[in-house]
Amino acid sequence: MRYLKFLAVLIGVLIPAMALAHGPTRQKISLSTDVAASPAEVWDVIGNFQDMSWHPAVHSTSGEGGNEIDATRVLTLGEEGGPTISEVLYKYSAEKMSYSYRITDVLVEVLPVTNYSSHLTVIPLDGGGSKIEWRGAFYRGYPNNDPPPELNDEAAIAAVTGVYQAGLDALAARFGSSN
Repeated sequence: MRYLKFLAVLIGVLIPAMALAHGPTRQKISLSTDVAASPAEVWDVIGNFQDMSWHPAVHSTSGEGGNEIDATRVLTLGEEGGPTISEVLYKYSAEKMSYSYRITDVLVEVLPVTNYSSHLTVIPLDGGGSKIEWRGAFYRGYPNNDPPPELNDEAAIAAVTGVYQAGLDALAARFGSSN
């Protein structure tokens, strides 16, 4: 009986402590915009993994492997010599107008995330036009408990949302919004 009381107390103490020590949770976001252009027109612009010149934050893109699985690219942000993000392609379908990639190297000071993956898709709209959907999943830039404000969940969500929104806004301006 004494053992059961001890066990009950131990469990009562450990379970709440474990709940507080779980670390970060995976964050997910999904943004989209509708444009007046056909899916083929949109895919011609965004469907090449090696070319992200359509995004206003990207100064240049270099890479290897084209649109083949395990192709790589390095995005230089801002201006020549600016910070970089290295990525690898892990899924690609020209037929479905969709590809998926993950970041392999980025400083958290540039993008406050870890274990980031993303999916970019063009979807035909009834009546014409296209929906461009950009989804991502990631962890905050600080993997332990009590992250500094610039590396917490909110900072990670805000940064990725900002990247996606800037790209989608640029595409809406280029193709004309159908919203």
